[in-house]
Amino acid sequence: MLLELIVGTVTLRPYVFGFLGLFLAAGSADLGWRRTILFGSVVWPIAWLAEFSSTRTGIPFGLYHYTGATRGQELYIANVPFMDALSFTFLAYASFSLARAMLAGRNPSRAARALLAGTLMLALDVVIDPLAVRGDRWFLGRIFYYPAGGVYFGVPLSNFVGWLLVGALGVAAYLAVAGGVTAGRLWPGVALYYVVLVFNLAVTAWIGEWTLLAVGVALHVVIAATILYLRGAAAGATPALPSEGVQQA
Repeated sequence: MLLELIVGTVTLRPYVFGFLGLFLAAGSADLGWRRTILFGSVVWPIAWLAEFSSTRTGIPFGLYHYTGATRGQELYIANVPFMDALSFTFLAYASFSLARAMLAGRNPSRAARALLAGTLMLALDVVIDPLAVRGDRWFLGRIFYYPAGGVYFGVPLSNFVGWLLVGALGVAAYLAVAGGVTAGRLWPGVALYYVVLVFNLAVTAWIGEWTLLAVGVALHVVIAATILYLRGAAAGATPALPSEGVQQA
């Protein structure tokens, strides 16, 4: 039965495990295998606890409920689909990579790195969660809902606060445990961020949510322009993303 649920989890959400595979490949080139596994091992329980709490108390994402429509088809941990909390591992890593690209040439505190990573993960969720609540219009399906709805395309603003907190806490916990960042190739993690973004924007266009698409594109154009400006200011030019080398968190 457990094996069937594991297989079902993969076959029901193949794109999630595609992103997970990209995370493992990018992380191993950047942090090494051990630290990549450590990153996922630190972020996943934080994300799961946040989801478990939110479905009962509304903290930190706001109150929502999983429909249980796929129970028996995929793996659940308590009432939370395994793949949902698992997604935070590659989203946090991609955001952490982009944050380090933005901060290249600077030596910020661990807290600043973590907060920026959380903010960039929130920026992904500006597209991801409104799209997810419309899952019945694409291949995700209607797997959860907010009983009270929300002001941002059906999503409550508390959800974005929760994403910032979970992203920042996950990265901060990783930095505390790892003690620093021994980085190799930074660009695959940055590429993962934009692969996830483009996937979600493409599905948003596919279901015809043009206003949401415009908001997401505008926000991320501003973020990309800011990154290029900061990197150019730090290096005296606007370079391509190099290997990050060794730095202390």
